[in-house]
Amino acid sequence: MKLYHNFVANLKLRRYVVLLSIIFLLYFARSLMTPILLTFIFTYLAIHFVQLVQRLIKIKPIFIVVALYGGTLLLLYIALTNYIPILFHQTWHMVDTVIDFYDNQPTNSNQFLDWILQYVQRSEFLDQLKGGASFIIGYLHDFGKLAVSLALSFLLSFFFTVELKKVKDFSKLFFTSDFGWFFQDIFYFAQKFINTFGVVLEAQFFIAIVNTVITVIGLAIMGFHQLPSLGLMVFLFSLIPVAGAIISSIPLSFIAYSQGGMWDLIFILFMILGIHILEAYVLNPKFMSSRTELPIFYTFVILLVAERLFGIWGLIVGIPIFTFFLDVMKVKKIPHSET
Repeated sequence: MKLYHNFVANLKLRRYVVLLSIIFLLYFARSLMTPILLTFIFTYLAIHFVQLVQRLIKIKPIFIVVALYGGTLLLLYIALTNYIPILFHQTWHMVDTVIDFYDNQPTNSNQFLDWILQYVQRSEFLDQLKGGASFIIGYLHDFGKLAVSLALSFLLSFFFTVELKKVKDFSKLFFTSDFGWFFQDIFYFAQKFINTFGVVLEAQFFIAIVNTVITVIGLAIMGFHQLPSLGLMVFLFSLIPVAGAIISSIPLSFIAYSQGGMWDLIFILFMILGIHILEAYVLNPKFMSSRTELPIFYTFVILLVAERLFGIWGLIVGIPIFTFFLDVMKVKKIPHSET
């Protein structure tokens, strides 16, 4: 019993043990990682939106929450019935354009492009691209699971947000239980993770919007087609810190060369380079406020390791998780967020 009390009194050791227990719990629940992360993201954004509206208008949170989720469902219905078919059609046309770029090469293409094409052909990229239909069919089951996770996360987020005060009051009861120290430490780490993830999520979301707007404007000036599809692709890639702008440049370069030749390719590469410089040296320092800014070398290493550990999710949550551990180990403190 004395050993137990000494353990509880040792705050540092106790918290590290609790943190390890959380990591093991999440590891065994890794099959539920998608709905867990989606619920967290939806809830964070919803609570932040409610706080923002309440600063402008004095209104009960429940009305804001109902209006927010009801409006989201309405927009989702409009998108599914009107814009999603157009988006699929444009995406399919974009894939056909890239395939046509490989199949019908001009005779005057330069040596550099010939080298790139030979490399891509050796990697069987074209065969994989042409087999995209079978690839999509093979992953319809995963898409169904993702749709269920989205619906479940949306519902859980709604119930959490609409009963936020009740959830807080009920959760506080655990702090006075026999194992109150355990739940207090969980709350301590939850606060740090919410703060860290929130800072990165807000900044990267805004950066993605800025990157997408600038890119779509540039593509419109160049006379590109399939702008909604390309804009969606750029936005999703821009959610990946630093590497997103580089990844999105590959399909854009192919389409630019197939539509306008070498000059369009050079223009698109300079535009993407300019956007990358804007993100790395203007947007990141400004919106991260030097709180989570990492050297590019660290960023790429974290993304590579996180992708191996967590898959696609690792590209999005890798940086927040790393900065969370920096904060916990007091390597680099992250200021508290209002949410």
